[in-house]
Amino acid sequence: MAGNLTRDEARERARLLSVQSYAVELDLTEGEERFESVTTVRFTSTRPGAGTFIDLAGAKVRRAVLNGTELDVSGYDPETGRLPLTGLAETNELLVDADCSYTRTGEGLHRFVDPVDRSVYLHSQFETADAHRMYACFDQPDLKATFELTVLAPSGWEVISNAAPDTAEDLPEHRGRHGALQAARRWHFPPTPVMSTYITALCAGPYHRVTSEHDGIPLGLYCRASLAEHLDAENIFEVTRQGFDFFHRIFGVRYPFGKYDQLFVPEFNAGAMENAGCVTFLENYIFRSRVTDAVIERRAETILHEMAHMWFGDLVTMRWWDDLWLNESFATYASVLCQAEATRWGQGAWTTFANVEKSWAYRQDQLPSTHPIAADIVDMHAVEVNFDGITYAKGASVLKQLVAYVGLENFLAGVRAYFNEHAWGNTTLADLLGALERTSGRDLSSWSKEWLETSWVNTLRPSFTTDPEGRFLEFDVLQEAPADHPTLRSHRVAIGLYSLTGGELVRVRRVELDVSGARTAVAELVGEVQPDLILINDDDLTYAKVRLDERSLQTLVNGGITAFTESLPRALCWSAAWDMTRDAEMSTRDYLALVVSGIRSITDITVMQTVLRQARLAVQQYADPAWRDEGMALLTSTLRDLVVSAEPGSDQQLAYLNALAAGATSDGDLAFLRGLLDGETTLEGLTVDDDLRWTLVGALVSGGLLGEEDIARELRRDPTATGERMAALSRAAIPTPEGKEAAWSAITEGKLSGAVLRSTVMGFMDPNHPELLEPYRERYFAEIGRIWRTWTSDSAQNFANGCYPALSISPETVARTQDFISAEEPPHALRRLLLEGADGVGRALRARARDASQA
Repeated sequence: MAGNLTRDEARERARLLSVQSYAVELDLTEGEERFESVTTVRFTSTRPGAGTFIDLAGAKVRRAVLNGTELDVSGYDPETGRLPLTGLAETNELLVDADCSYTRTGEGLHRFVDPVDRSVYLHSQFETADAHRMYACFDQPDLKATFELTVLAPSGWEVISNAAPDTAEDLPEHRGRHGALQAARRWHFPPTPVMSTYITALCAGPYHRVTSEHDGIPLGLYCRASLAEHLDAENIFEVTRQGFDFFHRIFGVRYPFGKYDQLFVPEFNAGAMENAGCVTFLENYIFRSRVTDAVIERRAETILHEMAHMWFGDLVTMRWWDDLWLNESFATYASVLCQAEATRWGQGAWTTFANVEKSWAYRQDQLPSTHPIAADIVDMHAVEVNFDGITYAKGASVLKQLVAYVGLENFLAGVRAYFNEHAWGNTTLADLLGALERTSGRDLSSWSKEWLETSWVNTLRPSFTTDPEGRFLEFDVLQEAPADHPTLRSHRVAIGLYSLTGGELVRVRRVELDVSGARTAVAELVGEVQPDLILINDDDLTYAKVRLDERSLQTLVNGGITAFTESLPRALCWSAAWDMTRDAEMSTRDYLALVVSGIRSITDITVMQTVLRQARLAVQQYADPAWRDEGMALLTSTLRDLVVSAEPGSDQQLAYLNALAAGATSDGDLAFLRGLLDGETTLEGLTVDDDLRWTLVGALVSGGLLGEEDIARELRRDPTATGERMAALSRAAIPTPEGKEAAWSAITEGKLSGAVLRSTVMGFMDPNHPELLEPYRERYFAEIGRIWRTWTSDSAQNFANGCYPALSISPETVARTQDFISAEEPPHALRRLLLEGADGVGRALRARARDASQA
């Protein structure tokens, strides 16, 4: 993003200006590279005669007129994206006439050509501050205004924005300023309610449209025409209706933006974006091939997450990006609450939350870049790297704990008061806490200091002694924190005692209490018989890592993990075992033994896929290198057996096969996969559809059985955008020095679209061949400075994260990272990403040492 607006600059501009309205005229008929953008903005100034700047990135400014006076536009810099404004009046009208650029990176107004039918599709992505790539604006969240949009587009296109269009006029012989004579249509969208620039939106192209209505709200679904046959509209509408009914009930405020369109757009650079009334989603959420229910559940959570933003984020918006977590954490918590209370996933949604979101949070919170939930965001570069597991998942976990502390009804009453008081405005954390304090009667200042203003995750351990009969003489919960993040917090936890009875691991006692300080005595458990398993944080009430005592861990490894009768305690035990493995308290080979013995018992498909992904990562990165091949053989042989024996057509069958393909390296595994691809091997209930074919092709390319000609042949079979991305991934995974060199050149030239770049990076960093990546450690550090300076933010982050030498697991990688940081003094955001990469290597080294000690 251009300009890198600082918090201080934003505060000063907000003190100076109030913005009333934008009228934006766009001509999208002008060619493949640029479009015409004319903006009229009306605003007032508290200090007549003062100066400021308006944001407009990468444009060719033809003219600018302030209050009837032509401005000298020679001071405009397309790189910084700032057009200086001087001599402001109390009331101002500014016109900026410019040509702006389409992008292929997903930032601003993204242009995509469908390889199937050559149709052109546009979509905007403006978070955090890229609206000024499409029109001139004061691009910060607290300068809200109304938006009136006029769009000239080729005839036959749909044009979708925040409001519903009120006119669409055909122009059979339109000739633009630069274009040829063509048929066009002029769309006009009436002024919106006041909103922040980052949630304004425009999508245009020959989109396929399906409409419906619910509770007086017009609903629209859009996707590319070539994907129309795969759009499962009724499933999406069902979740949408359930969401509106639930949020209307608990928020007490009707949906405020009129119509509600949801668009699945090509090459999107995020999961979804909460544009008011015009939500955009990653196109992968249209399933052209069979997927497991875990993927459908994730799509539903994303739909509900973005819908919750219509209230928390769009109606009431953070003043500055310090409080980004207020938007994202609240939307995450609200979406899971809705799934649990109003959809077919029921309380299993909290199992998914414990296993997916909280695992993400725990990982992020233990990085050297950890930060408080309420972060200190000094500029826009800082916020770009802050869309992380703390902002989303830790914040949601802490909100879940806050709900337990104040009570759900008190919490929702506070939220309703917050919406009513601050509708259409901007707020800070203090505004939300104040509303919750009034409805709950609790002082939340100490809670905020403990949970929102400190970093890292605590660890809770059971500590006890027993008498000769095995009864607890004493029982304590120990709380730990590292020296550099020493906060010991107050936790509300449940302790579950589980015993094996009739082949089932059942809870025989539950104690709920408050834990604080380094040691908390649990008098209620004195005299109880030590059970087969003790689960601290049963029911997942708090945000903390949990440790299992030796007997409990042995119970799980010896088959107890299969004996749970409920999904949530099983998921919590899987999470605890994974945390212990990552922290080198459990060896990789022991963790793999647990997975091999217990994977069959997992009925929750999301938990199953998570555990299988973690097991593969553990073997590839955390295992003693001398044992890695043996460990991978054990994992994949287990998976082959499971694929063959799984219920035909089940989610488990597909999940096992996908996991096998990701780790297959042996001749037998690869021959099995090739048989499935060629049709020589068949499994009842399994259809080798387009996406599964690419999964098999990728595995066989990585295994050295297929090459460039095979990839090209597969792309001819599937000449779609997905096919192009999967072909790029497969080519980058060719396990030869020449293949890696070609991929590296394609990546570093900077000419790939954002979606193809991500796919190429993924294939290049194939974990099955870390030895081929060794030469690129030094080349990464030679390139990263240039790429960070010259590429757009999203693409630069993709390279910085994706190509970091994370698979060069050696002390030299950590040392080289530190040397680069010391010598080059990179910007804070890049420094953060480099330190995160080095931390992953250091963690892997510790885990490998632990695993080797168990040999």
